[in-house]
Amino acid sequence: MATESPFPEVHRIIADSDLDGMCAAVVLKKAYPDAEVHFAHAALIRSGIIDALIDEHTVTVDLPFHPKSGWYLDHHLTNKPTDSEHDEFTMRGGIVHWDHTPSAARLAFDLFRGDFDFPHLEEIMPLVDDLDSGGISLEIFLEDGPLLQLSRTLNYNDPSYMHHLLLLFQTCNSMEQIYADAEVKKRMLEARESRKKMVKLVQEKTTIVNRLAICRLEDTGHRSNGYLITAHAGEHADACCIIHGYSDGEIGNKLRPPLSASFYANSFLPDGQNRFDLSKLATKFDPHGGGHANACGCRIQPPGVEANLSKWLAMWADRDVELKYEA
Repeated sequence: MATESPFPEVHRIIADSDLDGMCAAVVLKKAYPDAEVHFAHAALIRSGIIDALIDEHTVTVDLPFHPKSGWYLDHHLTNKPTDSEHDEFTMRGGIVHWDHTPSAARLAFDLFRGDFDFPHLEEIMPLVDDLDSGGISLEIFLEDGPLLQLSRTLNYNDPSYMHHLLLLFQTCNSMEQIYADAEVKKRMLEARESRKKMVKLVQEKTTIVNRLAICRLEDTGHRSNGYLITAHAGEHADACCIIHGYSDGEIGNKLRPPLSASFYANSFLPDGQNRFDLSKLATKFDPHGGGHANACGCRIQPPGVEANLSKWLAMWADRDVELKYEA
């Protein structure tokens, strides 16, 4: 980068391991080709497990704020640095790019689109935005096109594949070239087959209580995003709560992560978003929980799932007050 650049010197990029984080990492790697890239998730930041990777030459993107980094890019409301955090961070030379964009990839893309060409990202950015912000239509979701399939191949537990895909984004000129890669093609086929099994599991594990679809996936070894649950619930639910992870799991254990909960608004309903602030559920017990009003998550806190769920259901029963959405 030129010396007059408004951006800092970057030696390391740490990004979330979903499609949003991957696309943001692609942009940043283009701007900083010599920087090493690590894929992570929110719990690794909040727990301090990867503190040793973060310093003033590190950019963190699509993840919770870390005061030791040199540059922070994100769009999650609950991750936004407080005024005091922002002031302290910038006083020592840190740079904050936080904006209420539909995705972190969009934020990075808009910062650098004037300096670099991203032809394949230009093509998929609208859908990346929709996927991350809950703007995807039911028709697009059920169609399950190649980008949705690709998004389900991403896995923090498989860094070699994540970096293989990152390299493809750097070297290919179109999404069709990426989809045609032998390894990607195999993974996308597996993603299609896995979704068929997940549809059946969701049907077995989901109950609807007072228009909240509750999917109990704990101790099954499976995870799901909210789209699959709300598509199953249809017009009978305004939001969903998904329990996943293991009763004996722990942070940092790739094979047995701890019990967590995810909350999603039913974006397939007319005016399904921004009716309630679900992040108030995610932060009720877990101070490190959060995300967006329409999509968020947390770790299950003592005394356990049933107690957490009972309180969440009580809050949901009075949702017009307890979960009041404020723009």
